Amino acid sequence: MKTALITGAMGQDGTYLAELLAGKEYRVVGTSRAAEGVSAPSTVDLRTLDLGDAKAVARLVHELAPDEIYHFAGQSSVGRSFDEPAETFHSIATSTLNVLEAVRTAAPRARLLVAGSGEVFGDTDGEPANERTPFRPRSPYAAAKASAAELTRVYRASYRLHAVVAFFYNHESPRRPERFVTRKIARGACEIALGRRQHLELGELSVVRDWGWAPEYMVGAHAALQTDTPGDFVFATGESVSLERFVEATFSAAGLAYRDHVRLNRDLLRPSEVLVLRADPGLAERTLGWRAETRFADVARRLVEAERATLSG
Repeated sequence: MKTALITGAMGQDGTYLAELLAGKEYRVVGTSRAAEGVSAPSTVDLRTLDLGDAKAVARLVHELAPDEIYHFAGQSSVGRSFDEPAETFHSIATSTLNVLEAVRTAAPRARLLVAGSGEVFGDTDGEPANERTPFRPRSPYAAAKASAAELTRVYRASYRLHAVVAFFYNHESPRRPERFVTRKIARGACEIALGRRQHLELGELSVVRDWGWAPEYMVGAHAALQTDTPGDFVFATGESVSLERFVEATFSAAGLAYRDHVRLNRDLLRPSEVLVLRADPGLAERTLGWRAETRFADVARRLVEAERATLSG
């Protein structure tokens, strides 16, 4: 039985990955900043861990001697990173450094996946980004993710660690916190359809993103650690659409015309925004046999179905 360690195990990605690995008969150990009192699945051995404490991270890695480590912990909101830049950088970049050091010193044969982000590539003049595209971060979140990715590459080259960066583009599910725009849109549309409110306020609708379905991306994360040669991978659908089209699809799934209910609020705009994010996930398909099957309209429909069930329950 393989042992997998998942940091940030109670987040969206951590919970989907834990379910996937449990189905493959892994022993799954997860970490959370405060595991006590958290209701974790019976298939996950949940531990409290401060990833800012390098010694504590090393002790846990030494104790478990995991075969695979999936580092998903960290502040995950681009918008929030402008309000809390220091916390964002610490939770992403410093925690990654501590995990890398723990692997180097306590489990050098472990395979490590570090969760990256398509945000690191910034403005690519509309060209799809791949694993060789230079980093041009436009937010504290993206800068922290870029630092984490570079640290991973340094440790892979310097110490021959089996370390992989997974550059995840937007991947959604009902397990997203409500502060994420896709959940906000789906919840707003369903509440309007139920007569609980009349309008939904949003910021910039012209931004273009690549939206996929989170559980599929965890299949890719697992596949990325099964290769004999470590490398980095972009995970995306390869189809980018405007937020306006996503809003339209979401409201349509709720039986509404979005133009009747969506109001623009400039106070919701970020200090800096990448207008267009496009991705080339070709390497993941060629190397891992991974391909995203769920496109944005189906993502929107599934989110609406989940919100409708929650609000009606």
